Amino acid sequence: MSLKAKLEAVIYAAEEPVTLAQLTALFAADALEWKAEQETASAEQIQDAGEPLPPLAGEWEFDSLELNQTSADTAIPEPVTIEEAGELIEQLSPASEIEAGPEIGSEPEPAPQDEAAADAEREARRLARLRDREVSQVIQQLLDELIATYASDSRGIEIREIAGGYRMATKPECHDAVRSFVKSLKPALRLSLPALETLAVVAYKQPVTAPEVNEIRGVESAGVLGTLLARKLIATAGRKQVIGRPILYRTTREFLLRFGLKDVSELPSMEEFEKLAAIELDEPEFATPGDAVRAKSPDLSLELDESLSEEPADGNSASAAP
Repeated sequence: MSLKAKLEAVIYAAEEPVTLAQLTALFAADALEWKAEQETASAEQIQDAGEPLPPLAGEWEFDSLELNQTSADTAIPEPVTIEEAGELIEQLSPASEIEAGPEIGSEPEPAPQDEAAADAEREARRLARLRDREVSQVIQQLLDELIATYASDSRGIEIREIAGGYRMATKPECHDAVRSFVKSLKPALRLSLPALETLAVVAYKQPVTAPEVNEIRGVESAGVLGTLLARKLIATAGRKQVIGRPILYRTTREFLLRFGLKDVSELPSMEEFEKLAAIELDEPEFATPGDAVRAKSPDLSLELDESLSEEPADGNSASAAP
């Protein structure tokens, strides 16, 4: 079985996104063997293509001309007598400096065995780093080829980089068909409009405190934050160093998985929101904001519950119920 097929099988079987580090540690030997086979095949192709052509006659003449010119320009030093050589040595290296031993207090030179062992250890670490780098490059190359293959053909799935790893997912054009199937199997994760608004504030302003969320939304959001914490879409991120030290909130890895994002930098920009709003006004099928959100979100188990769009008076969201 080829290494690319093994990578494809692992990504398909994994429940969570598989990271490049996991694949590198799992298929290190296979990656080095694959690289050796590729280098051997390349060498055979070069050998079958024929021997390299010899240099032209003009190049040989040019090299000979340069050699003759260099030899002619080089001056031959005059001979030196033995007496003149002895005087020159005495001037450059006095006897006191030659006979002087090592200075007192100087550190002894390391033993040859210890120095050789240290050099061997450093060389082993360097080779290990080079090996890991080669394996990582091979795995990354094969992953890129797999991603391109899935994206170019007519398959209904693709390999995407999600939450720092690689995972198989359905293509956007197949979401409607898969959504209808998923609904028949299990209930979707239902979020009320207040919960979705609060989640958006946390995602774009993180880390953010509850008073800051309340100021942006204009209503109390304590109950909605509790719902998002229970759904593991947000988590605490310490306390802000101000008076009262309020709790900070941030999005979680579960949030990235639910929305199919590599990281929070892939969140839609304001320009994309304006385009969605223009589409909603132009196309009548987007009758509610929930329809536009569902059309944008790649996750099939996340739905906007229109029946829970009203904010309760006590700040608790009705979406806490499963």
